[in-house]
Amino acid sequence: MIEFLLFGTAGCHLCEEAEAVLAELGLAYACREIMDDEAAQQLYALRIPVLLHIESASQLDWPFDAGRVTAFVRRHKA
Repeated sequence: MIEFLLFGTAGCHLCEEAEAVLAELGLAYACREIMDDEAAQQLYALRIPVLLHIESASQLDWPFDAGRVTAFVRRHKA
């Protein structure tokens, strides 16, 4: 089961950098395209990329690196 969502949009170089960090860590996540959802556009347009822990609704805003993501994941893993 996927526990994390990455909010972003196509062509966003920061989103690509965020995906590279998550791939480096081997984190399982799903991407959410904000342009497909008007509410997501309003919430995230100026903040993307944003990593969301689904169960807690906790969010990690960009900029983040492997260390910040690791700490974020540890706080939310059972």
